[in-house]
Amino acid sequence: MRFEIRQCLHCQLRFPQPTGQVEEVTCPACGSPTRQEFVFAPSRTPLSPPSESPLQGALLDNIRSTWNVGAMFRTADGAGLRHLYLCGYTSTPENPKVGKTALGAEQTLTWSHHPNGLEIAQTLRAEGKRLVALEGGGRAEPIFHLAHAWEDRAVVLVVGNEVAGVDPGILELCEQVVSIPMMGVKESLNAAVAFGIAVYALRFGVIDSR
Repeated sequence: MRFEIRQCLHCQLRFPQPTGQVEEVTCPACGSPTRQEFVFAPSRTPLSPPSESPLQGALLDNIRSTWNVGAMFRTADGAGLRHLYLCGYTSTPENPKVGKTALGAEQTLTWSHHPNGLEIAQTLRAEGKRLVALEGGGRAEPIFHLAHAWEDRAVVLVVGNEVAGVDPGILELCEQVVSIPMMGVKESLNAAVAFGIAVYALRFGVIDSR
C-alpha cells in the first residue's frame, strides 16, 4: 500500500493518507483543503528466519481487555512464539474485537482456551515446561538481570489480570518471577506493553546491566 503526506493549507496540519481513496482530501482537523507533499511506500522490516528458543508460549490468565489480548497476539507472532493459552475470561479470537489489534496474528498463531488457568498451568508443569511469571513482589527479579539457565526446557511466560495480577495458585507453580523496573510514579505498565517487553527480553536474551 502506498501513502501520501498531505498538508492543510489553513492550519498546516501534516498527516498521512492512503493514495487514491478520495479525489479531494480535506483536513481532518479544520476541514480546509490540503495539498499533497509526496507519495511513499512505508518501509517494511524483512522477515527473519525462524530460530529456536526456550520461550515457546504464554499463558494469559483473565485478561479483561480485548485490546490487550489482540496486542499480545500480535507481539507473540512477531517474537515467534508458538502457542497462547487463553485462560479464564480472556477473550479468544472468536471475539471480533481481538482482531482489531491482532491485525491477522490471531490467524497465524495457535491458541487454546482453558476456563481454569490453574489446571492448565499444572498440566504444563507436568509436561516439563518451565513457567515464568511476569509479576511484582518479593520473589521478582528484574527481567534485565535475568541469567538464562533453561537448558532445553520449554518456557511459558505467565501474565495475569491487569489489576489483580497473577493468580496466587498459578504463581506458586512458577519457577521464576520477573518484573520490569519502574522509574516513575506508576507501579506498573499496561499489560500488553509489559508483555511485549518481557517476551522480547526473554525470547532474544537480555544484557545484565547491574
